[in-house]
Amino acid sequence: MYALTVRDHVMIAHSFSSPTFGPAQRLHGATYVVDVEFRRTELDADNLVVDIGAASEELKAVLAPLAYRNLDDLPAFAGENTTTEFLARHIFDAMAASIAAGALGEGAKALAGMKVTLHESHIAWASYEGPL
Repeated sequence: MYALTVRDHVMIAHSFSSPTFGPAQRLHGATYVVDVEFRRTELDADNLVVDIGAASEELKAVLAPLAYRNLDDLPAFAGENTTTEFLARHIFDAMAASIAAGALGEGAKALAGMKVTLHESHIAWASYEGPL
């Protein structure tokens, strides 16, 4: 399996609504380093997994609606605890939709899978991965 990863970051604010989260129930900020790994069994005709430039630009576009926002205020997240794990899946789904719509080119439709990892700090991160 071949893999290619692109990286960006996003700064957000949010709070959580369960005693499980202790002081994080209060509004707080987070800066996530976001890695998206694209996988395919065979390289395309240009010997690529996916174009790095196109993948980087699309990741930036997917993160833009979240950047510098209080996620508690976004209707799409109403009633949700926007944990690192939850956001990894959200970004996965948005990137998968972009791929299906052709944003990374027709060759990207042959991708076998993808993994999205959000690094919350240098000691903690969460991922979501699945087939495409």
